[in-house]
Amino acid sequence: MLADKSFITIHPAAPPKPALGDACNGCGVCCAAEPCPLSRLLLGHRTGSCPALLWRESEHRYFCGLVASPSNFLRWLPRFTQAWFGRLSRRWISTGSGCDFDAEVSDVATD
Repeated sequence: MLADKSFITIHPAAPPKPALGDACNGCGVCCAAEPCPLSRLLLGHRTGSCPALLWRESEHRYFCGLVASPSNFLRWLPRFTQAWFGRLSRRWISTGSGCDFDAEVSDVATD
C-alpha cells in the first residue's frame, strides 16, 4: 500500500529546505504545506499554503507577510502598529529558533 503524499509547489529559485534545527533560510516549505498557528488564528486559513507566504524575488527566498507587512493581511491593524506587530509575529512564529518542520522533501520532475 502506498503512503499518502502531499505535494506543494515551491519557486524554482527557492533555497533547499534546511535540516531540522538549522536556521531558517526562507525555503517556504513549511508555510507552503500548511498555515502556522498564527495564520490560522488571524487569517482563519486552515489548510493548504499560508496566504501570508510571500516570495521576495530580490532575495530569492520566501518570507512571512505577517512579519514583514502585517497590515496588508490584517486590514483592521492600524499602520502605525505595523513594526510592533511584525516583531510580535516574529516572536509568535519563533523566527530564528531553527527549522521545526519535519518533512521529507523531494523534487518531482514535470513533463
